[in-house]
Amino acid sequence: MYYLVSKEDTVRIPPDRLGEDLDTLVGELTHTTFEGKVDRSRLIVLVTNIGKIGDGHIIHGDGGVYQRVKFDALMFRPELQEIVQGTVCEILKFGAFIRFGPLDGLLHISQIMDDRIDIDEGGNRLVGKDTKREIRVGDDVRARIVAISMNERSPRESKIGLTMRQPGLGKISWLEEERGEGRGAKKTAAPKEKKPKK
Repeated sequence: MYYLVSKEDTVRIPPDRLGEDLDTLVGELTHTTFEGKVDRSRLIVLVTNIGKIGDGHIIHGDGGVYQRVKFDALMFRPELQEIVQGTVCEILKFGAFIRFGPLDGLLHISQIMDDRIDIDEGGNRLVGKDTKREIRVGDDVRARIVAISMNERSPRESKIGLTMRQPGLGKISWLEEERGEGRGAKKTAAPKEKKPKK
């Protein structure tokens, strides 16, 4: 889920950049310092509306200037039991990685469908033995988050577990077929009008 939060924090201006335009420099350093970082289990996706707060401070022995800043942060925090829609970005022997928003989640092979799964490494796909339904890289899917372990030091290494073994979840084309909207859905013709007899 996405949140927009107003924040205040500090950026360090290196001494070799002190001659540059301060507003531009503070904006650039705020972007590079905070975007892509995890704060309280929320990933900061984007910072905007950046402004300085007061004057900067120099700490003895450092040489850099520490400037307080205020900004709006667009943050993403996955929630347990949240339904997410994403794209299969990698197929492995033990499942598939699904990219949703700025993060990836693991869809373990046991959580794909109520069918045994064949792994087709050459075709880079996972196939149901009985249903013949398959998942490939690039497929759009809907899944539920069942486990979260955010890594604050390296957000891309956060562990998010997903499942598609519930009604309303799965590959989007499967869901469309179940609702009668897919390519394989049978269309019924409108009944022909009967002409009145004379």
